[in-house]
Amino acid sequence: MTTTLTDVQQRAADPAETFLARVADRTLRVGVIGMGYVGLPLAHAFHDRGFPVLGFDVDPGKVAELNAGRSYIRHFAHATIAAMRETERFAATADFDRLPEVDAVLVCVPTPLSAHREPDMSYVEATTGQIARRLRAGQLVVFESTTYPGTTDDVIRPALEATGLASERDYFLAYSPEREDPGNPDFSCARIPKVVGGDGPRASRLAEALYAPVVNGVVPVADTRTAEAVKLTENIFRSVNIALVNELKQIYAAMDIDVWKVIDAAKTKPFGFMPFYPGPGLGGHCIPIDPFYLTWKAREVAMPTRFIELAGEINTAMPGHVVARVAESLNDRFARALNGACILLVGLAYKKNVDDIRESPSFRLIELLEAKGARVDVHDPFVAVIPETREHPTLAGRTGVALDDATVGGYDAVVIATDHDDADYAVLDRAARLIVDTRNVMARNGLSSERVVKA
Repeated sequence: MTTTLTDVQQRAADPAETFLARVADRTLRVGVIGMGYVGLPLAHAFHDRGFPVLGFDVDPGKVAELNAGRSYIRHFAHATIAAMRETERFAATADFDRLPEVDAVLVCVPTPLSAHREPDMSYVEATTGQIARRLRAGQLVVFESTTYPGTTDDVIRPALEATGLASERDYFLAYSPEREDPGNPDFSCARIPKVVGGDGPRASRLAEALYAPVVNGVVPVADTRTAEAVKLTENIFRSVNIALVNELKQIYAAMDIDVWKVIDAAKTKPFGFMPFYPGPGLGGHCIPIDPFYLTWKAREVAMPTRFIELAGEINTAMPGHVVARVAESLNDRFARALNGACILLVGLAYKKNVDDIRESPSFRLIELLEAKGARVDVHDPFVAVIPETREHPTLAGRTGVALDDATVGGYDAVVIATDHDDADYAVLDRAARLIVDTRNVMARNGLSSERVVKA
């Protein structure tokens, strides 16, 4: 077939073809909304592959830090941000009127739960409104925030099309769930494959082309609903398996069997078993929240989610189990009631070696212990002061104590909630009267003694 001048002109005028050409020559401008634990690594990944990146955030403090070449996330080095700024291909802004400057808008905003454990879509809706007021022809909009299947179709697209611009004709819309694992040195953003589902074949093509030069593989799926369901499935899988080992922990403890030793032996099987580990409860921005997005949506189609909800109940109950073990151990060893006891809680972050406190079970542990009459102090090498949180406002401003022999020896019990590598477990081993270890970290450091109780 002969290519005519008209064909060439039509391709040149096609916003999809223009987009693809700019991806190929790295002149495509990427905008990332939400410069947090997900958005900042994503911005770095695109910048690292040669794309100009503009980061958007509603927090002017974060914007100022980034533009000064500084990081506010512990595992993301100042030097990384400084190097990005030196190239002049990265800047941050709180001015959403600059959205028309970018060709691709990637959205990484929170999707928490309401007080009634229903999806809180306020951040998604507010961000969609900001984009809609400035949407221009030829842009690709990709949401990465975890959400329920149908969000892109039922919430985002109608708001964007109220502008008069049509998806697949004037602009393009896709969903690609974030898979960030903060603090994991083995899997940076660029090393994790990206699932991509477009609102039509053209959007899919553009989104796949955008991520392909940046990440370790693109996994296209049929549509946005499938992509949304992929993310929920990944995290529900983890939630259910963690609930299983949390239940096994309690059963085996009643039989005087150490669940940690059971798991270590079971994981030597080269097939049919994947190790998951118990803890004091679930934390982080995904696993404690995402299952409830699906259970809420499932009610719309009259489908029960008994298995998922049972896992949620088990995991949610774990802080209560830990507090019961503390009370039991104090009574058995010292004839000491929890009421009036002095407790040191080690670890505020939801996982080790990060400063991320979102949904951390440590805060629930503090509240439960203090409700029983205990006095609770805290220590976390990465969280010096408890910041403001929506769920635990009364704990804001509480400062951590140092780990030294005199300080540790003054508490009736130490509860290890997070197994940071930088915590001084040798001090705990020397000075603590009682250690309630929810992470098996004392044994892993060769410091297990008769003063250690696993919970």
